[in-house]
Amino acid sequence: MTVWASVTRVAMGLNVALLAVLCAIWVRNYRAFGSKHALGLLAFGALVLAENALGLYYFTWHPMMAGWFFGLPETPASAMMSLQVLETFAISFLLWVTWD
Repeated sequence: MTVWASVTRVAMGLNVALLAVLCAIWVRNYRAFGSKHALGLLAFGALVLAENALGLYYFTWHPMMAGWFFGLPETPASAMMSLQVLETFAISFLLWVTWD
């Protein structure tokens, strides 16, 4: 397994975990306040969570796609990894702001 693949999968896994926490907070806030803002954040979080969960599935367990992921040339693999890592930082910052 290449380093790029490992880092990308770890970032996707972290994104799924962080987004699950964010969605739980936004569900709690929506139940408490009933605001459209909390509902909008929840919808956004659920969609990004689904995107990351699906990506993690395809790049880890799907029979055809997981094998394809290992064969990526370094440039597209590192670009994909960079995007996932940046997303992890963005979600982490959002969680920090939301938690406060």
